[in-house]
Amino acid sequence: MEVPKRILLFDLDGTLLRDDKTLSRHTLEVVSKCKEQGFLIGISTSRGEQNCLKFLKELKPDILISSGGAFVRVNGTIICSSVFSALEVNGFIEAARRICGADCEITVDTLDAHYWNYKTNPKEQDKSWGDSMYTDFSDFNHEALKICVEIPDSNVAKKLCGHFSELDSQRFSDGDWYKFTKSGITKEKAILAVCEACHVDVSEIVAFGDDYADIGMLKLCGIGVAMGNAIQEVKAVADAITLSNEKDGVAAWLEKWII
Repeated sequence: MEVPKRILLFDLDGTLLRDDKTLSRHTLEVVSKCKEQGFLIGISTSRGEQNCLKFLKELKPDILISSGGAFVRVNGTIICSSVFSALEVNGFIEAARRICGADCEITVDTLDAHYWNYKTNPKEQDKSWGDSMYTDFSDFNHEALKICVEIPDSNVAKKLCGHFSELDSQRFSDGDWYKFTKSGITKEKAILAVCEACHVDVSEIVAFGDDYADIGMLKLCGIGVAMGNAIQEVKAVADAITLSNEKDGVAAWLEKWII
């Protein structure tokens, strides 16, 4: 396999991180060696930036694509930020509560915070999770990069997604949550912006992922690597399949093909 030699792009949950939401020392060491060899290191995640600060401090990536592609930073400079207006956010929340139930859980990524009307503090479920500001959204007045809604009933989810067909929506495979961003805002669109900023071609990127939101990314980049734990739809479009995230699959592939 001929490997591009410019950018390595990693999803976080289910890919670079183990199931306990930690970054193994071995994986960190291997990624650091790749950086020493001249690769640009990128993170491409559906998490908001505030919810991956711990890993950003460890990895020190050159590229950050967060909130499912709504926010892009290259070498510390923001190159993309696609937001819903405060009016659009409130309209969405109103519709979500009307369609999915008044007590449905909702999260909102803003440029500098993460808001959630949680029933259980998220840090009790995931210690790696960044600070989430509790709100009941009754007096919410912020622009948003991404909105997520927990919808256990797939038929109700379809109804909400259909109601907002002009937005980009995506389900997460590991739960009942659905992500909503501005129309056309995806990881792959963010990658094209990164390529323009870094003066590289998509063929020079190796991308790693495991979930629905990673399918377009793996298809777009020069080499798309699916994790061993990836959903079947991701494996079907990948150029290669590595070990699972629990077995440091990212590090294993990098050691075989790059280090």
